[in-house]
Amino acid sequence: MPNDTKFAPRWDANGLITGVVTDATTREVLMVAHLNAEALSLTRSTGFAHFWSRSRGKLWKKGEESGNTLRVIELRVDCDQDALLMICEPAGPACHTGARSCFYRAVSSQDGDTTLTVIS
Repeated sequence: MPNDTKFAPRWDANGLITGVVTDATTREVLMVAHLNAEALSLTRSTGFAHFWSRSRGKLWKKGEESGNTLRVIELRVDCDQDALLMICEPAGPACHTGARSCFYRAVSSQDGDTTLTVIS
């Protein structure tokens, strides 16, 4: 296991890095989003998750409209430094639909059809 000590994020061609958000208490995956350098800097300086919206083309603080913020407890980086694990304390649902997690549907196949089933 390499013992790299320098944090050097590896941004993709669009200047983004993937952030996987988990609940600090339950370890449940809550959401996946992308960060640019400014979002990462704001996340680190404020202690609250900030992201880059690819669809809206702008920076946003999670919960800026809903109040459902994510307080960052710990940031981890993967072995290639091209993805972040964001261990957070959520203040309300993480998903914009109101679900606790964005991963609230299971994908299944039956008789050649692929369907989504809401899980709790």
